[in-house]
Amino acid sequence: MASAELQGKYQKLAQEYSKLRAQNQVLKKGVVDEQANSAALKEQLKMKDQSLRKLQQEMDSLTFRNLQLAKRVELLQDELALSEPRGKKNKKSGESSSQLSQEQKSVFDEDLQKKIEENERLHIQFFEADEQHKHVEAELRSRLATLETEAAQHQAVVDGLTRKYMETIEKLQNDKAKLEVKSQTLEKEAKECRLRTEECQLQLKNLHEDLSGRLEESLSIITEKVPFNDTKYSQYNALNVPLHNRRHQLKMRDIAGQALAFVQDLVTALLNFHTYTEQRIQIFPIDSAIDTISPLNQKFSQYLHENASYVRPLEEGMLHLFESITEDTVTVLETTVKLKTFSEHLTSYICFLRKILPYQLKSLEEECESSLCTSALRARNLELSQDMKKMTAVFEKLQTYIGLLALPSTEPDGLLRTNYGSVLTNVGAALHGFHDVMKDISKHYNQKATIEHELPTATQKLITTNDCILSSVAALTNGAGKIASFFSNNVDYFIASLSYGPKAASDFISPLSAECMLQYKKKAAAYMKALRKPLVESVPYEEALANRRVLLSSTESREGLAQQVQQSLEKISKLEQEKEHWMLEAQLAKIKLEKENQRIADKLRSTSSGQGLGLAQENATRVNVAGREEASAKAVPEPTHSTSLIGILTRTSDNELPDVESREDLIKNHYMARIVELTSQLQLADSKSVHFYAECRALSKRLALAEKSKEALTEEMKVAGQSISRLQDELTTTKRSYEDQLSMMSDHLCSMNETLSKQREEIDTLKMSSKGNSKKNKSR
Repeated sequence: MASAELQGKYQKLAQEYSKLRAQNQVLKKGVVDEQANSAALKEQLKMKDQSLRKLQQEMDSLTFRNLQLAKRVELLQDELALSEPRGKKNKKSGESSSQLSQEQKSVFDEDLQKKIEENERLHIQFFEADEQHKHVEAELRSRLATLETEAAQHQAVVDGLTRKYMETIEKLQNDKAKLEVKSQTLEKEAKECRLRTEECQLQLKNLHEDLSGRLEESLSIITEKVPFNDTKYSQYNALNVPLHNRRHQLKMRDIAGQALAFVQDLVTALLNFHTYTEQRIQIFPIDSAIDTISPLNQKFSQYLHENASYVRPLEEGMLHLFESITEDTVTVLETTVKLKTFSEHLTSYICFLRKILPYQLKSLEEECESSLCTSALRARNLELSQDMKKMTAVFEKLQTYIGLLALPSTEPDGLLRTNYGSVLTNVGAALHGFHDVMKDISKHYNQKATIEHELPTATQKLITTNDCILSSVAALTNGAGKIASFFSNNVDYFIASLSYGPKAASDFISPLSAECMLQYKKKAAAYMKALRKPLVESVPYEEALANRRVLLSSTESREGLAQQVQQSLEKISKLEQEKEHWMLEAQLAKIKLEKENQRIADKLRSTSSGQGLGLAQENATRVNVAGREEASAKAVPEPTHSTSLIGILTRTSDNELPDVESREDLIKNHYMARIVELTSQLQLADSKSVHFYAECRALSKRLALAEKSKEALTEEMKVAGQSISRLQDELTTTKRSYEDQLSMMSDHLCSMNETLSKQREEIDTLKMSSKGNSKKNKSR
């Protein structure tokens, strides 16, 4: 399909290209014809200029001839003037000559008349030719200007078309190349798909054989081992533990946490609203500090004082519901038993609202009957009465739908599963209605407080209480809006998550089956936890990655590691030698201790002076031993206040006789523990020093590598700077070349303008000269 579409697109583009090419040929032909016409007109203009020059030359010759004839006429007139007085003197003798002169004069007159007629005819011809030349020149100039504009337009069209054709050609070539590449890739993909299909067929065949074998084995196991199929019957299937969806549980817990926060805000706002309403009743319309309020308001205030016992359980019920949704449970309507508790608390709060509603309406009527109440305030009180009725009705509607949602966890037939979606949708609509009612209450109460503040009898206590009530109503409005938008955003998820349950089952049959399923789930989780063996402690993944980076960055060779191993072996040998030395010392000390014990026992046997003397000797021995121990351990000279192991041995009373062997064993154990502690500290210090030495060596090598990389980067920066400077030089040279070309073009245009201006000046001078000659000829 894709190749056919591309081929069709390519054919359309080829047809458009052929049409545009034909149009281009026609436009080129028209441009060539216009250029030929402009060339012919230029030739005609040149011919007219040549004929004008010829006529100008003839005019000049005629004017010269006219001047000659005028001079000749003047000479003849002078001769005639000279001949007239002579004729008077010689009339007789000159009759013959006068006749001759008259004949000559008549001849000259005829000749002059012919010349004058010829000159007049030539002037007329010249004037007509000049006018015709001017007309033809103007027509040719206008036609030349129109042809030049048309030629420029045609040239612009041709340039645009050629540019468009080149773009389309390039585009088509690119499309062709892309199509070729795409066809090649499609061919490769087709080959790969063929290979994959063959592999898939082989895998399918193998899987079919494997699955058929497994099916036979499973059928044999089922027939032999399974007594019945519990998924066949919904009663038994409801007891099966569903697959654990941790994401679903975390999502539900997150949603329950958000709902808990919104309910807490709503509970706080309701407590403030009822408390501040009770304070307002005590001060308006009658201040209880000045006069006693009406029995109705006293009863209303008493009921409002009990609001915490009805409002607080809402928060507690929502908290219990949130705590019941954990990661290990299955959260559906059949398992949310705590929703029934929340519904009961909401029912008790609605009973409280129904109880206080008549008193609230009567209290507003009492305010309207007060002398301080104006008509505007009375209208606001009536609006608030209607809003309070709507608020109670909205809470009742909300409690009805929440009670329906709580039915599946207590009564299996209380609500059909098909109605879950509609009930949740109605809960969202009720929450939006609650938000609308609270907005109306906020609006009307704000107007009421504004009117009351303008009253002359309004006290500061009343203004403060009204502000507190307005803030609590605003908090209620915001809380209702948040919880309504929150429920609307998650209602689709609530409806979709109701199908979460046992496999191949439409629903839980009863709350009892859901409870049994949860018990089975806990037992299964405990069994899996018992089967799970504790994993061997390993290095965390992040720490392992960090160590791997350190090992890769460090360049310690095998020689360094071998040196460390050699040093460790040497230290181990030294420690073994020290261990043998201390074991010998311990043996010697043990022998000395045995000898000392033997000596003390001999002394005790040799003594026969009685118990008092034995006690005195024993005390002396104890003091000497304690003194030696204190000198060796550098302890405090007061043994009764010492907290060391040796000092503990000296805090025996005079009536107790210490056991010598146990005391010596304690001393020996103390010194052995001290030796072990010191050797472990020494080993720890040695290992730390080796570790620090290796780390310093690795850091030094990393520093060397960093220096090398820094040098390489500096070289790259130098190369980049050189390339940048080279590109800047090339840019400056190209700029200069373009500027030179522009300057040459501007000079060429200036020269063309100068030649045009010179030609125009020559034409103007020729016109002026022709006009002057015509005027002179006319005057003559």
